[in-house]
This record gives sequence, C-alpha cells and structure tokens, in this order.
Amino acid sequence: MYPLTRLLLTGLKAFRASPLDAGGVAETSFRCRPWDLDMFMEMNNGRVLTLYDLGRFDLSIRTGLAKVLKRKRWGLAVAGASVRYRKRIRIFDKVTMRTQVLGFDDRWIFLGQSMWVNDKPVSSLLVRTCVTEAGTSLPTEQIQQAMSIQDWKPLMPGWVEAWHQADQTRPWPPVP
Repeated sequence: MYPLTRLLLTGLKAFRASPLDAGGVAETSFRCRPWDLDMFMEMNNGRVLTLYDLGRFDLSIRTGLAKVLKRKRWGLAVAGASVRYRKRIRIFDKVTMRTQVLGFDDRWIFLGQSMWVNDKPVSSLLVRTCVTEAGTSLPTEQIQQAMSIQDWKPLMPGWVEAWHQADQTRPWPPVP
C-alpha cells in the first residue's frame, strides 16, 4: 500500500521548509515502521524505492518545480534508475534521505538520492527523470525557463554520464 500518510506529511513539511535553489539538497527524515519490513525484518527494497519517491516530491516542492508542474499541467516521470543497497534498515531506525539534482542534458534530469542511518549510508539511487506534457518529454531548457532559472548547468559527474551512455545500449524491447 502506498504510504499516503507519509506523502501528506512530506508535503506539509516541504511547504513549511525553507526554499531550495535548483542545486540544493533536500533532506527528509522518517522512521522505519513495521509495515515497511519484509520477511527478513528489514525495510523491503520496494518500500525503499517508494520512499525515494517522497524525497523527489520534497525536492520538487522546495525548488518550486511542483508549482510549475501544477500551473502548466505537466507531469514528472521516472525513465530509469540504478539502486545500491549496502546496509539494512531495521525497525524504528531513523532514516535521513537526501535528494539533489546531479545534472541534466537537453531531455533528462539526473537526480542522486541516498538514505542514511546513524550518519552512515545505507542505500543510494541514481534516477533519470523528465518533465512531460501530453505524454511527451519536454526539453530541460523549457523547464528552466518556466522556473526562471538562468545560467545554471551543473557539471554532470562522469559516473552519471557513463551510466546514461551504458543504459542507451540496453535493448528495447527487453530480452527475457
């Protein structure tokens, strides 16, 4: 079940938090609850990905993207992701999640996300996203104009570019 209560709380906290510039790091915290666990008594990997959604939601509100999406009736889509799990998240652990724009090209926005327990990284996610209108991705230049962002283009980390290039060689439709 989708964590609707966490979604509402994340939204409320984001609206009350200080705004972020486009390159800022959004930080949110939550506790691992019993309904987040799998049969090994650790946070389920699917739940981790769902909670990363909430980190992107927080970032979009605090940077002003959410207002632009609503005003223009645009959507936000995930088009690819790579996740690393390194440590277990146990019941009642306090988790801090960080979300940041790592870079973009003319079509894609690349986000880095990570979860931390006791100041130690437990997982990280690289996400390729895009803003859509009527099912078509929009140029990132158009999104920047709509957000009144000028002359900002972070240097894309080499590992992000390498991941993106490697992913382009992956067959589609998928091979079983």
